[in-house]
Amino acid sequence: MHDSLAARLQQQELVSATISQPRLKSNSIKRVKLKPVEIKNAYFIQFEYQYEHVLKHENLSIEDASAKLASLFEEFRQGLFQFTEEKVQIQLSKKFKVTWKSEQTEAKKAELSHNRKKQYLLEDGVPYPFLVRLGVQSPDGKVKKQKYDKFRQINRFIEFIDDALVHLPKDRTVRILDFGSGKSYLTFALYHYLRVEKGLDLRVTGLDLKKEVIEECQRIADDLNYDQLEFLVGDINDYNEESAVDMVVTLHACDVATDMALSRAVKWNANVILSVPCCQHELNSQIEAPELGIMLQHGLIKERFSALATDSIRAELLSLVGYETQLMEFIDMEHTPKNILIRAYKTGKKPAPGQFERYQQFTQLLSAKPFLENELKELL
Repeated sequence: MHDSLAARLQQQELVSATISQPRLKSNSIKRVKLKPVEIKNAYFIQFEYQYEHVLKHENLSIEDASAKLASLFEEFRQGLFQFTEEKVQIQLSKKFKVTWKSEQTEAKKAELSHNRKKQYLLEDGVPYPFLVRLGVQSPDGKVKKQKYDKFRQINRFIEFIDDALVHLPKDRTVRILDFGSGKSYLTFALYHYLRVEKGLDLRVTGLDLKKEVIEECQRIADDLNYDQLEFLVGDINDYNEESAVDMVVTLHACDVATDMALSRAVKWNANVILSVPCCQHELNSQIEAPELGIMLQHGLIKERFSALATDSIRAELLSLVGYETQLMEFIDMEHTPKNILIRAYKTGKKPAPGQFERYQQFTQLLSAKPFLENELKELL
C-alpha cells in the first residue's frame, strides 16, 4: 500500500485526500486533509490536521509526505485519495489488514493554490460602493496599494461570514450585532455580503463608544442606502435592547469586554459568534502556577501564554454550553501580523464525559478565575 501511494505522490498525481477514522477515540487529531501546493516553484504536499477546535498546517516534500502517510495509517483506519485519473479508497482493519478499492475517474487537475492568484469573494477590479467610500478602492474598483492588506483582511472576514451562512435563519429577518465596530470596515463588509450579494433580510447594529466615528459610519450607511444598518454610541455592558440575536461579532473588545460580549451572545442564543479578542489582562494578573515557573518568570512569555490560555478557556467554555468552537488564524492589521479569531456555532451538543472536570483542572493549574465562567455559571 505504502509503495503504491508513494509512487503516485512521486509522479505528482495527487489532487486531494482525506485520512479519517482514528483508531483511538483519544486521538487528538480527528481528520487529516492533503493537497498539493507549489511554493517558490517547488512542489509540496500540504497536510491539514483537524483537531477538535483547531486546524494546523504542514507543508512536506514528497519524500517526507510518504513517510508521514505511513505513520498516519498506524493511527487511522480510512483514506480517500483523488488522483488525476483515479479514485482510491483504503480501509485498514483492527489487525491492519488493507482493503484497496480503485476506480477510474475523469481526468482532474490539481490546483496548486499557493501558485495562483488568490480568489477573493470580493474581487480586485470590481468597484464596491462601500469600499470606494471607505477609501479602500478607487472609483474604478482598483484596490489602493496602501490598502491592500485591509482588502485582504476584509476578504478573510467575509470567508468566515460565508462559512456561517448555513447557520443563519432563511425564513425571517436575521439579527446581527457588532460590538466595538470602530471604523466599521468589517461591519460594512458583512452587511454588503449578506444583504447585497446574498439577498438576506437582515438588521445589523454596530455599537461603539466613539461618538464621532459612529456618526461618520451612520452617514456612510445612509449615503449608501444601507437602510437596515445602524450605528449607535454605546457600551457592551449597558446594551440591553435585545432578547434574541442570530449573530454576534466582537472585534478588539478589550480584556473582559470580549467576555461580556461572548456572555451576551450565549444568553441571546446566538447561532454564530465571531470574536477577535484584543488585550487580555485578566489571567495575566491571576496566574499562579509554580509548575510553569520556567516559562512564567519571563514577562513577555507570561503575557503571550496568558493570552493563548485566555482564548483557550473562552473556547472551552463556549463548547461546554453547547457551541462548536474553533480558534482560527485571522489577518489583523491593527496590532500584529496574525491574530486569533474565535468562531462558534450553536449546536446544543452536550459536553463530553469529563470535559468540565478537565476544564476545571486546567483553570486550577493556573489559579484562574475566568470572568466568562462566572458569567455563564448558570449554564455550566
